[in-house]
Amino acid sequence: MSTVVSHEHTTGKACPVQALKHAFCAPQAGDSRSVCPALNAMANHGYIPRNGKNISIPTLIAGAREVFGLSFVFAAGLVVVTMLSIGKLWTVDLFDLGRHGRIEHDASLVHGDTPEGKRYAPTRIHRELVEALVGDVPHGVADKVDFARMRVRREGASPKLSALHAEIARGEAALLLGVLSTAGGAGIPLEWLLSLLGDERIPDGWRPDHTQGLVRTVMMSREIKSIMEDLRRGPA
Repeated sequence: MSTVVSHEHTTGKACPVQALKHAFCAPQAGDSRSVCPALNAMANHGYIPRNGKNISIPTLIAGAREVFGLSFVFAAGLVVVTMLSIGKLWTVDLFDLGRHGRIEHDASLVHGDTPEGKRYAPTRIHRELVEALVGDVPHGVADKVDFARMRVRREGASPKLSALHAEIARGEAALLLGVLSTAGGAGIPLEWLLSLLGDERIPDGWRPDHTQGLVRTVMMSREIKSIMEDLRRGPA
């Protein structure tokens, strides 16, 4: 197994040690990363600047569309609202997106909660939280019931989310499920889920097979919310 030597990612999308344009390369010293595994994966594969710095709104929109198949309107809306929420008007470093209490929230699936008094959420992935996802997916393919189970488990172990942040968290789950589900919508193979959330790596061999829009995502979020309510009530 080859080992990639330490190197520097400068201002572009190219990696000096990877021959393929979109080959995976883990972040190097000095690179900026966020609390969002999807955005980090885009940087790790060179769809946005690999150093995660000074990324423009058009670059983020184009990357989200190319990598995850989002509609233009959906991608643009997500990017613009996120940027405005942290006071950025044109460019951003990925770390800036972790400003606590804006779009970022506690009860992340793979990150720890923001310590009291800290302005930015931790970006380190907690391996124990990644491993806990396995227990939430008993059949090897993560569907909406499994995502509801993940959300209930994490929210039960974290400070109470505001209504807005609870909605954002469900929306993230719905978007992930909508984008990565296999043809026919059966769910996400656990291997793909762990690749993206645990390794911040686009799953090998995966490509978007449809355009993911806002309406589809909102509908799935509502379904996840309903299942979460059922899980919290317990058996009738």
